Amino acid sequence: MQILRRCACNKSAISRVFKVSLYSTETLTSTPPEYSLQSRISSAIDRKVSLVPALEQWRKEGRSIKQQHLHTLIRKLRTFKRYHHALEIYEWMGDKLYFHVKAGDVALQLDLISKVHGLEQAEKHFNGTPNSFRTFQVYGALLNCYSQNNSLEKAETIMQEIRDRGFADTLSYNAMLSLYSRLGKHDKLDYLMQEMEENGISWDSFTYCLLLNAYGDTSDIGGMEKFLMKLETDPSVNSDWNAYIAAAKSYLKADLKEKAVEMLKKSEQFINGTSRRFGYEILVTLYTAVGNKAELYRIWNLYKTMGKLFNSGYVCMVSSLLKLDDMDGAEKTFEEWMSRHKSIDFRVPNLLIHAYCDNGLLEKAEQLVSRMIEKGEGPPLVTWDILGAGYLDNNQMEKAVDTMKKALMAPLQGRKPNPVTIRACLGYLKDKGDVEEAENLIRLLGKHSLVSAYDYDRLMNYIRSEEPESNSIAQMLWDHEVLDADAIVNLKQERLS
Repeated sequence: MQILRRCACNKSAISRVFKVSLYSTETLTSTPPEYSLQSRISSAIDRKVSLVPALEQWRKEGRSIKQQHLHTLIRKLRTFKRYHHALEIYEWMGDKLYFHVKAGDVALQLDLISKVHGLEQAEKHFNGTPNSFRTFQVYGALLNCYSQNNSLEKAETIMQEIRDRGFADTLSYNAMLSLYSRLGKHDKLDYLMQEMEENGISWDSFTYCLLLNAYGDTSDIGGMEKFLMKLETDPSVNSDWNAYIAAAKSYLKADLKEKAVEMLKKSEQFINGTSRRFGYEILVTLYTAVGNKAELYRIWNLYKTMGKLFNSGYVCMVSSLLKLDDMDGAEKTFEEWMSRHKSIDFRVPNLLIHAYCDNGLLEKAEQLVSRMIEKGEGPPLVTWDILGAGYLDNNQMEKAVDTMKKALMAPLQGRKPNPVTIRACLGYLKDKGDVEEAENLIRLLGKHSLVSAYDYDRLMNYIRSEEPESNSIAQMLWDHEVLDADAIVNLKQERLS
């Protein structure tokens, strides 16, 4: 297992075999015995639910557990960012089983500890690792932890140790290139590239992607084109669709749309196999940025030839059509999605609900929410939150208050209601003198621990006092953040993410 390899343009390469049922309500141990261990693991959507009962139950049934199968599960859980569960399996393996531990296991566990418990705990784990296990993989994993956490000084220190030990390779240099690029230290990029050439360390497709993005970020089109030409003439590296996507984004940033389209056409030539889903979705997004609706629909029709269509594709297409003010097209695409899917992924209808609210079409937004409810799908907080913001923008405060109550009684899914709307509702109820209704809304906030106990009491006292409405409500909501105009716009945009 090579820890740093996960960074190398892995969006187009990772396995899609591991399917997670987004709507399963079964417990981990209630799965029929003929189901695989992977099926039992995949049913644990709640990241707070332990996987140990499923593992223990499997053993009680007398079923074998092979190390390679657990490693496969760990990698797939990690692919889907279920880091806590992946680490839990590793810890269970260490406690219950006597599997042979390799340096790659230590490296991957180090990465998971960093993601779950933080960098400090990852450092402690590394310091407690026997010297015999401190291979290039483990050092590379620690370097990647520092890089991902933007810990520049520590990354540079461990990179020097990697050099001294003779462990430096393409992956370690990519980690540093990525870090310097994110931190805007582009002068360091030239130094590292020169060092790689002097030491005979080859570039890979991810190296080129990093450099193309870095030069594009600084609007250095000439520098970007130099590396693109180098990529196309480098016999050791196969041209990659991600590289042309990076070039297209750079041209778009420079408002060179014709050149951007040229890069998108080149990118399309290298999209195949498992990369089709993500490649086509990115092309849809970028043709939208170009404003080319004909190409947008052409790529969408190619996407639909894949057979199985994903919710993410419909999210991408509906969002793109709305950005191009093609409401009719967005509605038709939505209806197509409804005809294909029995269960509801609210990301898709939320896009239309948001568009209806932005355009003052509240009746259509209400009808769409009602339609989802009639299908037996209870909208999550985000859906009600979008609708509540729409009522607020159109000064329908009674409906806004009622909708935000529904939002706070719906599945939160790790989200928080828009504090702008909550603030407006509490201010409206206070001005109206409806203390009881305001207190009910505050109780719902407290029930979900959306305000601290201290601020809960402050909100209650404020509602009961004669103090006029001011920023004091905002100061009691969500980290005491006073919201300015830009923050309000950002919060509205976040409803769709």
